[in-house]
Amino acid sequence: MSAWDDEFDEWIKRFWKKPRFGFGFPGFRDMDDMQKEMERMFQEHFKKFPKAPKELVREYETPEGGKVREIGPIVYGYSATIGPDGKPVIREFGNVKPFSLEGPKLSAETEPLADIITSDKEIKVVVELPGAEKQNIQVNAHDHSVEISAETSSRKYHKVVDIPTDADADTVKSSYKNGILELVFQKKKQSKGRSIQVE
Repeated sequence: MSAWDDEFDEWIKRFWKKPRFGFGFPGFRDMDDMQKEMERMFQEHFKKFPKAPKELVREYETPEGGKVREIGPIVYGYSATIGPDGKPVIREFGNVKPFSLEGPKLSAETEPLADIITSDKEIKVVVELPGAEKQNIQVNAHDHSVEISAETSSRKYHKVVDIPTDADADTVKSSYKNGILELVFQKKKQSKGRSIQVE
């Protein structure tokens, strides 16, 4: 369990000890306390982040003469599915790696959400690239992986997706619509083998 988990658990214990109103939910008096505590925890957690890449930092002056420094976009998420072997498959996406051994990492490149769908005849890789234009997407298919890159006005996407070994990279076809890139690979034909007579 991480220090972040310990801190969150402690906060939950403190919060739920407060008086509650109706059906066991906290009253409005507690909502302000909850928001303040969540903001404090958020700021405390993000102090541990490394220096943000320059591509994610924007500074400007307000009409009142103040200076504002914005960092972002900061994106983190995951998808959980059940693989063909019945085991869970967790895929992370975004530009934050919060749980690495060296501590949180923030990248200028965003890993898009990607999923692999397999049928009897083909393997489909579905990648979400919101805001990307078709002409700014680059795809490189290899024997065991496919590399996707794209750039928009606000972010860069980059992802290497490992594909099953029976995907035939020479047959890949692509389509892109409404921020969704689909890559379809035909499966390699399996050799049926043949019987031979030993001489």
